[in-house]
Amino acid sequence: MRIAFLCKRHYTGKDVITDRFGRLYEIPHQLALLGHEVKAWCLDYHGNQDEQLQHDLEFGYLAWSSTALKGMRLLRLPAYLSKLKRNIEAFKPDIIIGASDIPHVFLAAYVAKQLNISCVIDLYDNFESFGQARIPCFKTLLKYAIRQAHLVITVSQPLKEKVQHDYNPICPVYVMTNGVNKNLFSIGSKYTARERLGLPLNVKLIGTAGGLSRMKGVDTIYAAWSELEQKYPDLHLILAGSVEATLPIPNSNRVHYLGVLSERDVVTLFQALDVGIISLQDSAFGRYCFPQKMYEMFACGLAIVATDVGVMLGLLHQFPQLLYKANDSAQLTKTLEYQLTHDILPELPILDWQELVTSIEPVLKELIISYSH
Repeated sequence: MRIAFLCKRHYTGKDVITDRFGRLYEIPHQLALLGHEVKAWCLDYHGNQDEQLQHDLEFGYLAWSSTALKGMRLLRLPAYLSKLKRNIEAFKPDIIIGASDIPHVFLAAYVAKQLNISCVIDLYDNFESFGQARIPCFKTLLKYAIRQAHLVITVSQPLKEKVQHDYNPICPVYVMTNGVNKNLFSIGSKYTARERLGLPLNVKLIGTAGGLSRMKGVDTIYAAWSELEQKYPDLHLILAGSVEATLPIPNSNRVHYLGVLSERDVVTLFQALDVGIISLQDSAFGRYCFPQKMYEMFACGLAIVATDVGVMLGLLHQFPQLLYKANDSAQLTKTLEYQLTHDILPELPILDWQELVTSIEPVLKELIISYSH
């Protein structure tokens, strides 16, 4: 297959192309490793320089074309649309996959219609919860993309149900969760991991990594910590990720902030902790997302607690003692106390990106065959 892939260049604080990070990298990457020819076009909302890059792979072909739109470069957008169509047409793809946000799924649907080829939309989150959804007409563009698509992929079952209910798509909707790189996320020595990160060695460590914001429910973690800190003198809180300006890190010599970590250092963090916290809000974002760090923590052998929101309710329905209600710091405190004592690690299947993308490859092939007829 010749596959055109459209996505933004940066997400969750990482550069998709240079960091080779997450879902937006792994979908085109794994399809290329299956022997397909993949070319990706990215809008770079943060950069000032266009780039053309090709990733060397043992099998297949994967190339990236990044266009910078920061500041005044945003004025290039109208010209970019016609150029994008010409470049994709010259590539002669069998299928277009649009991902990452409303502009890219719309562009995929629009170009696919112009070139009369099949279109797949990948929704890694509820795009209605993104700030750009407040821009006039953007929700209409999202609805257009979903209604024009020949296949919609969602990151979770709750998001699939929302898409079917709210958008009434005329195509199949397929769930493909987030995965992990099992070559990277694995069980390791807790002592060695703590030494590497400069963390205390012989105490209990709880913590999380990711966006440290109210939208992610981190304020509930901080509220629970204020009680735990008083009760357990050998307990420390470890935090990593970008900090919301209005939600400062708790001021305590037993709170350790590690900054924004590389993916490899996140592995080390999860190997170092005793309990990982997956915090969500009961919101338009939290109800439909699929926290990738849950599988990452499990792959590192880390016990977890999680908010009882969205997909977490289904995944951990047999382990209600590991769940706490959103915004309920008292219940989070009790749930953490339980896990620090019992160290329960649910045996759930953890899929890596290769397994996940391999499972959708036949669906894409069938789509191309059926559309060409």
